[in-house]
Amino acid sequence: MTTLAQSIEGNNPVLNITIFALFVIVTLVVVFRASRNTKTASDYYAAGRSFSGPQNGTAIAGDYLSAASFLGIAGAIAVYGYDGFLYSIGFLVAWLVALLLVAELLRNTGKFTMGDVLAFRMRQRPVRAAAATSTMAVSFFYLLAQMAGAGALVSLLLGIDSDFGQAVVICVVGVVMILYVLVGGMKGTTWVQIIKAALLIAGTFAMTVWVLGHYGLNFSELLGAAVERSPDGESMLNPGAKYGVSEASKIDFLSLGIALVLGTAGLPHVLMRFYTVPTAKDARKSVVWAIALIGLFYLFTLVLGYGAAAIVGSDTISNAPGGENSAAPLLAEALGGPLLLGFIAAVAFATILAVVAGLTITASASFAHDVYVNVIKRGKADNKNTEVKVARITACVIGAVAIIGGILAKDQNVAFLVALAFAVAASANLPTILYSLFWKRFNTSGALWSIYGGLTVTLVLIVFSPAVSGTEKSMITSVDFHWFPLQNPGLVSIPVSFFLGWLGTVLSKEHLEDKHKEMEVRSLTGAGAEKA
Repeated sequence: MTTLAQSIEGNNPVLNITIFALFVIVTLVVVFRASRNTKTASDYYAAGRSFSGPQNGTAIAGDYLSAASFLGIAGAIAVYGYDGFLYSIGFLVAWLVALLLVAELLRNTGKFTMGDVLAFRMRQRPVRAAAATSTMAVSFFYLLAQMAGAGALVSLLLGIDSDFGQAVVICVVGVVMILYVLVGGMKGTTWVQIIKAALLIAGTFAMTVWVLGHYGLNFSELLGAAVERSPDGESMLNPGAKYGVSEASKIDFLSLGIALVLGTAGLPHVLMRFYTVPTAKDARKSVVWAIALIGLFYLFTLVLGYGAAAIVGSDTISNAPGGENSAAPLLAEALGGPLLLGFIAAVAFATILAVVAGLTITASASFAHDVYVNVIKRGKADNKNTEVKVARITACVIGAVAIIGGILAKDQNVAFLVALAFAVAASANLPTILYSLFWKRFNTSGALWSIYGGLTVTLVLIVFSPAVSGTEKSMITSVDFHWFPLQNPGLVSIPVSFFLGWLGTVLSKEHLEDKHKEMEVRSLTGAGAEKA
């Protein structure tokens, strides 16, 4: 593989490694200090509910803004212009769903996991098992994509060429991630995410001011320069460069947009963050802060994307070994040489570490709390520390699986894994959560039909979609067994999951209306909600 590092003349792998190592050392010190008060399950899963709304909102931004957001969106804007920015719109609008429908109500009715909310008024064991299954599925596919992306991205920026070298990078990311989760629990992970969010927003802000400074702080001049350098000319500023090619591509974008907007409110690692604050009011504040920071970040990517097109050139970016993902590193090198490039590389590395740590603790908490304690032990763990021990063991297992998966998938197209995670979250998790919170007739049968049905439909449609086979950009290019035309199944799988939840409920004779009244009071008032 030709490396991105070789394509950037000012790249200095030694400097990049030094900055990476400095970030890891600083965050490990923070994690060790945070771990001193991690003793109970509440400390490990929910950081003792000790974070304020602004702190948790910053951590949510750190958790949500992955390397794909930072590198991918800036690159998409640099190459496609207006259409690239549509990703930002989808990712940001999704938080309104979380704010209006999920955050406060979830904080009041749950304890540590999504399974707590669903099991509040259902039969405990089958619903918790189903919730844990969907949580593990979403977390695993998201984690796999991040780990594979970590290997590719960091290897490129460090100039590592061999398969063995990339495997070592993935192993290092996995081991550091496991350390964060084992030692610090949710408190340590949250501080890593806060540091990462501060670095990411500070770095992108500095580059944004720098780019605008080239054009007298005049955004119109920047757009004009981008149009001049782009082979597409004025179309850089108009919709249709990527998603207006055919009717099929427009429908595909609609399906992707629906999955992004509805999937965010069903992502387990996002939902779990609402339990780290002491009150529902703080949960609401968290989302408001997250929306502000994420929105600000996406405005920065707009400037960075067009700035990369103007200063580096869309053709140069498209032809670089990293493709669209090389836009931000190439712009950083053009602006500030190897030092700024090293900082941006470290920010990208920090981004991956923070996201995978959040995913790992979510998956391990779901298994330990929902499966081990409430399904296997029927709600009676041997002692108060057993649950945390199981969660830590699970984190090690998940980390090992993620490392192996990341190594195996490093040469594959992993974009479909992220799409799959959002589609599963939107199809299996969100309908069940909304039905549980707002439909008094909803019962255990409906929850199981919705979760398992939504998960199955999504997986089947993804497997037989162009994302997996049939095109040059598919995961498997040598065969073609796709019959489903859309890259993302959200347009079909989400309505099907809502329908299955309704059908399973009306076909069942189970009635749980009385329990719904109790849940409604708690969700709206916070009476009886979990405290630290």
